[in-house]
Formats: sequence, C-alpha cells, structure tokens
Amino acid sequence: MSTVGDAHLRTPKVHGPDVSVGAARLFFLDGHVHALLLVSAAGVLVAVVERDDLAGLPDGARAGSVGRLGGRVAAPGDDLEDTRRAMAARGQRRLAVVDSDGVLLGLLCLKRHGRGFCSAADVAARDADRATHRAG
Repeated sequence: MSTVGDAHLRTPKVHGPDVSVGAARLFFLDGHVHALLLVSAAGVLVAVVERDDLAGLPDGARAGSVGRLGGRVAAPGDDLEDTRRAMAARGQRRLAVVDSDGVLLGLLCLKRHGRGFCSAADVAARDADRATHRAG
C-alpha cells in the first residue's frame, strides 16, 4: 500500500501565522497555488487557507482568522489511493501533511487531471520554466 508519506512534497512554501489577507492574495496570484500554509515558529501547522476563504475580507485582516485544519490535512500513514479519490471527489488539489503532534511534514499536491500527485521534480521544472520566462 502506498501512503501519503510516500507522495507528499517535503519542502512546501510556508508562512507565519500572522500573514495578512493582502499578502495571502498576492501569494494566490500564482495559479498553481491552492493552499496557504500557516505555521508556528515550532513548525506546527496553525491553519490552511484557501483562495475562496479570503472573499470579502479587508487586506489588513489576518488570513489565519478564516483558515482551518478540518478537511485540509492528512497523516503520512493515510492510504494514498483512498486520499486521492477523496480529494478528486471534493475537487480538492492540496492537503497539508502533519504528524500526530500537528507538525507540518509537507504538502500533498493532486495534479490537475486528478490521477496522480506532483513530485519535487515537477515543481522544480515548473519553477525553472517560470524563471526562464521571467528572464526572457
């Protein structure tokens, strides 16, 4: 059995728990971004914010006030295929992966077609492509 721990990205972009809604909106300008991970100094996941959570909020508000963990996290030992099917059924592209103490371990990223997960190599290639387009 493959597990979530076998497939998650281990170095997701994270933000402190006090990030503003305005800063979160800037982060979400990248179409590949589906979840903002708010993490304490101790590495504990405080909240997962999705783009739609920010609707109607002033830029100066704290994004964490509308983030949540329920339905947005997985454990590394969870069955990968069961998790994939559940994410696809919900139209959900990202799940934070946390240990039993709530420490963020990574991010599970369902590909757009819903049949597999992004790898670190996929992310690196996309970042390199983006850098090439900016430089050109």
